[in-house]
Amino acid sequence: MASLDPEVSFRMTAKDGSFFETSLEGQPGHEKSRTERIDIVIGSGQKGQTYVYWRGDELFELPVSYWTSLDRWVNSPGYVDGTADFGRGINPRCLECHTTYFQELGGSATGFHFDKEHFVVGISCERCHGAGAEHVASHSNHVATAVPTGKISTAAVATTPAKMPPIGFERVRQVEICAQCHGGVGQGLTPAFSFKPGEELAPQISLEANPLARVDVHGNQVELLEKSKCFLSSASMTCSTCHNLHAEEREAAAYSDKCLTCHKASACPTFSKMPALAVTNCVDCHMPEQESNSLRVDLEDQQVPVKVRNHWIRVYPSSSSPHQN
Repeated sequence: MASLDPEVSFRMTAKDGSFFETSLEGQPGHEKSRTERIDIVIGSGQKGQTYVYWRGDELFELPVSYWTSLDRWVNSPGYVDGTADFGRGINPRCLECHTTYFQELGGSATGFHFDKEHFVVGISCERCHGAGAEHVASHSNHVATAVPTGKISTAAVATTPAKMPPIGFERVRQVEICAQCHGGVGQGLTPAFSFKPGEELAPQISLEANPLARVDVHGNQVELLEKSKCFLSSASMTCSTCHNLHAEEREAAAYSDKCLTCHKASACPTFSKMPALAVTNCVDCHMPEQESNSLRVDLEDQQVPVKVRNHWIRVYPSSSSPHQN
């Protein structure tokens, strides 16, 4: 991979079952190189992947990532093009959103020290359902309640009439499970991975919602959803109303069948003007993909913004919609 600086390039290689990133600086024949092994992969690959390596018991982001839509290598988020830096540390809050568990080591001045033997990569059941052993114990001691596919149950939180939650409690707690990662960057108020599904999020992660601020489409889907008329006029709508949490992500247009359970396509003012295929594609018009102001990558001689689907469901100007002219 080339960079803005002709004397800086990167090479991705495989050897003995492992993968490596190498930086090359200087003129051919007089190059200075640095190689680090890819120890952990962040991301499913649907949008892209970023790579992490261990330095002792610290974790650092590697400088080159893969961007699926462009089918090419790009500078990792936070890295400036034309440099061969390997020093962007991974903090606990990053890991809270991109993995299931990492045990942080105490006494760290940088906050990047983790137990190399106790971690779970990927997003597993426990991020939404809590610790497996506690989940089994809870349901062994209580009468099981059927939960629709894709829904998250927080019923075990309240166990006696004296502790019955207020109206709307379960919806708030369900949304907060998603908000721990999709509610903005936030600031951890307790040690990483302390939050347990069903608990109140605010004492553990401060999201600092600002109703006057422009919410970026990247990372804060929850606040955008909560601005939507669909959400405000419903007593039960949550993230899992549209997302089946136990199935692979669908193409965006396929979510329109959820819209059409409450809305009629013919009620859309532009219904008669739209092409046939657009009639059942509510999402691309009312939740368009938009450029993020916070998530950008340096790509050769330009900064390229990443497009993310806006979760504020509303009517957008025609320039935002692929189906209106």
